[in-house]
Amino acid sequence: MQHRDKIVIQKVLSEIKIGLDMLGTSSLDEFISDEKLKRAVGMTVINIGELIKNITEETRKDYANVPWKAIAGMRDIAAHKYQTLRMEDVYNTVKSDFPTLRVQLNEILSTASDKNE
Repeated sequence: MQHRDKIVIQKVLSEIKIGLDMLGTSSLDEFISDEKLKRAVGMTVINIGELIKNITEETRKDYANVPWKAIAGMRDIAAHKYQTLRMEDVYNTVKSDFPTLRVQLNEILSTASDKNE
């Protein structure tokens, strides 16, 4: 894995932490009623998708279990169709998908470190 990919993955992990921390224990109703929180978390989703687009094709192929294309697609929807973006989808992405993605990315970094030793 290229060093650049490792840096990008570390940045994605940082964004995941930020998104999860911002959302905290907020319920869906609390999230939907908080305009600042929706915008902030939405931007985090966009940031992650934009970062993912910088992962090399080699790494994407090596770790095909990660839904790279879906993550980038969510970014495109959040960035370009914000008016029609369902906030329930953003909430569920952060609550359900971010923890799974965090585990996958940490495993990638661990595997990459093991290969370099």
